[in-house]
Amino acid sequence: MKRILASTFLIGIFFLPLLVSAQNAPVINATVTGKVIDARTEKSLIGATVVIKGTTNGGATNQNGQFTLLTGQKLPFVVTVSYLGYQTQDVVLSSDNVEIKLEEGANQLADVVITSRRRQESAQDVPIPITVVSGVRAEDAGAFNVNRLKELVPSVQLYSSNARNTTLNIRGLGSSFGLTNDGIDPGVGFYVDGVYYARPAATSLDFIDIDQVEVLRGPQGTLFGKNTTAGAFNITTRAPSFQPGASFEVSYGNLNYIQAKASLTGPISKKLAVRASFSGTQRDGTIYNITTLKPTNTLNNLGYRAQLLYTPSDKVKITFAGDNSRQRPDGYATVVAGVVTTKRAAYRQFNNIIADLGYKLPSTNPFDRVTDTDTPWRSNNDFGGVSVNVDAKIGSGTLTATTAYRYWIWDPSNDRDFTGLPVLTKSQGNSRHTQWTQEIRYAGQFSSKLSGVFGVFFIDQDLKSDPVQTEESGSAQWRFSQSSTSALWKTPGLFDGFGTKTTSRLKTIGAAVFGQVDWAITDKWHLLPGLRFNYDKKDVDYKRETYGGLQTTDPALIALKNAIYTNQAFAFGVEDNNFSGQLTLAYRSSKRFNAYATYANSYKPVGVNLGGLPTANGAVLIDLAKVKPEYVTHYELGVKTKPTPSSTFNVTVYNTEIKDYQTQVQTAEVGVNRGYLANAEKVRVQGVEVDGNIRLNNSFSLNGAVSYTDGKYVSFKNAPVPLEETGGESAFKDISGGVLPGISKWSGSLGGEVSGNGKLLNQDGRFFLAVDGYYRSSFSSSASPSAFLNIDGYTLLNARVGFRASNGVSVLLWSRNLTNKNYFEQLLPAAGNAGQYAAVLGDPRTYGTTLRYTF
Repeated sequence: MKRILASTFLIGIFFLPLLVSAQNAPVINATVTGKVIDARTEKSLIGATVVIKGTTNGGATNQNGQFTLLTGQKLPFVVTVSYLGYQTQDVVLSSDNVEIKLEEGANQLADVVITSRRRQESAQDVPIPITVVSGVRAEDAGAFNVNRLKELVPSVQLYSSNARNTTLNIRGLGSSFGLTNDGIDPGVGFYVDGVYYARPAATSLDFIDIDQVEVLRGPQGTLFGKNTTAGAFNITTRAPSFQPGASFEVSYGNLNYIQAKASLTGPISKKLAVRASFSGTQRDGTIYNITTLKPTNTLNNLGYRAQLLYTPSDKVKITFAGDNSRQRPDGYATVVAGVVTTKRAAYRQFNNIIADLGYKLPSTNPFDRVTDTDTPWRSNNDFGGVSVNVDAKIGSGTLTATTAYRYWIWDPSNDRDFTGLPVLTKSQGNSRHTQWTQEIRYAGQFSSKLSGVFGVFFIDQDLKSDPVQTEESGSAQWRFSQSSTSALWKTPGLFDGFGTKTTSRLKTIGAAVFGQVDWAITDKWHLLPGLRFNYDKKDVDYKRETYGGLQTTDPALIALKNAIYTNQAFAFGVEDNNFSGQLTLAYRSSKRFNAYATYANSYKPVGVNLGGLPTANGAVLIDLAKVKPEYVTHYELGVKTKPTPSSTFNVTVYNTEIKDYQTQVQTAEVGVNRGYLANAEKVRVQGVEVDGNIRLNNSFSLNGAVSYTDGKYVSFKNAPVPLEETGGESAFKDISGGVLPGISKWSGSLGGEVSGNGKLLNQDGRFFLAVDGYYRSSFSSSASPSAFLNIDGYTLLNARVGFRASNGVSVLLWSRNLTNKNYFEQLLPAAGNAGQYAAVLGDPRTYGTTLRYTF
């Protein structure tokens, strides 16, 4: 049935343009080209926005200042042209190949055009809290992946102990904090050119030829195909162009950092254009391994992307895209950051355990950046896919159909005891994931007072072990697992080579119908209702079998082995459906003031545990295999303003409550790989966000954002105890009122750039100096609040200085973490909860130079 559906969708996609083109004969003036230049210097303006007034059709000028508009409208018509630092103009186009001159306007900020509501519109006009980062700004700031981009968007949190174990949250919500369990859906949607990326590992990859990143905050399920309970990343890449162009970039820095990027675009014929892009990054490690005698935590990334644009008529655009990214780092190693005294007996404390084994940590200062882990680190990460996107102009709107196939292959090797002892000698959670997605939507202006978007979405996912996932103990495991003074624990070879092999498969089908309309009650008042129907079905088959260790029939020795690893197996299917929606009332008194109030309820589907289950009195707690769905209630008030033509100032206040919050919890059992999932009865996150921009003149601009976030467990009465309480009277604790992990109460960013005209090597251009600062206050790094697993607040400073020549050459010197701040990104208890915990370290100071050429 699924294959029939997929085939039907694909056939529809390929025949759609033929049907549309047959109904709509091409207009003679289908393609309009032109150039945007500085009125005084007559030099090309790169990245100026040109939009046909009264439509959603527009684009940006290329490296030569040229633009191309594909339109069915007959000349003459009016375009709105804007560019940062210049006066926005409405220009009447009456012929092709026009030249538009813009006057400098020190008192103006250019509009930021977004597509999150499936149309082109100004970010300031949209009643959604949204942050936009252009590809150029991200590239200049060295933000070549989401982890670095978070420093520009304070409401975003990303934590990663490796590519798979990546948490991407907005306002502290989205995915469970800590180590990833594949059995739940992310709450933050991640889209690239309209294609949904289901696995969080995608956020660890390098951006490839990015044009713009839009970060939407709050539930967005009535706008996007896959439900998004916490927000969405809407990423667009640079599209193929019928104007030839290219860009080349190379960077070199300390730690033997090398990054190269290239992109080529141009026409193949009158109706075909192509774009091919490449990105590669390499860097030595930031931690030294005294066991292997080499640095670890290296960067070794490659990525490719190719796009083909076909325009069979003036009303149809078809884009074929394919991409592949691979990572082969020596990482992600952690360092032991500290040792907690638990409530276990003295002989079960970490320091006493390693003393008995004659072992000593290589350093007690994590910022010595030294480790001695003895298990080889491997983090092979492959991610890619193909897609077909059709945009067809029908009536006063656009019908869009996006078909995509994506895959993810994860081949890891980790050291989960964080030491050079043979405790856990293997930890290899190999996985393979494939997904098919189909989204069809129609967006447009239905009448003078009504616009909106309607769509359907389908996703088919298959996630399985590849071929098995392996966990194995070494000769020192007995001492870490020893829970009594019985001499049987010392039985030679009892645990040496004792492990588990797991085969699992999770098949997921999801479907949705969604829509949102914008009803102009008056010129100033707008009502925006949205509705969504969700269907989800999950089938899981999980089997874990033990192997190795001492082969014995002694019941007492078998019981000791079962205390570490047990055979586990379960299989079941679950399906559910849900109606959700939102209602927004917006008031726009003028072009400078836009206020809105939003109520939304949302839903995250049922989850399953795929990392092993805890036991009680030797019995596996199968009831914990299922994790109840989340139900989200959200309120928001926002104001977007332009106090002057040269500034913006926006404020958002929100309150989000989640019933049956899906959270990741750590357990003292070694055999529960990466912890397990559970439901907290209720959590609440509330906060205030402020952001703004100001351009004082053509030489100085400033931008900033501040976020206050208060996240708490309203009710979690049966949570596992924190690390320091392991071994107490109870394994569970009421942590109601405790703080949610990963959330800083205060975070903020502040950046500015000073520039001026000048010459370098006889080339005209502009010199510039830019500084970006990022701050976050302390936050918890434990699902159950701990007195020891809290990360101190920190401030990072990034800077760059350089020259942008008018002929397309740019050169800059840059430094990230300029002050060489030592800081933790995450703290992780070791498997088994003996008391030691490790740290994911933030990068030390890096610096280098970048040379870029575009034409």
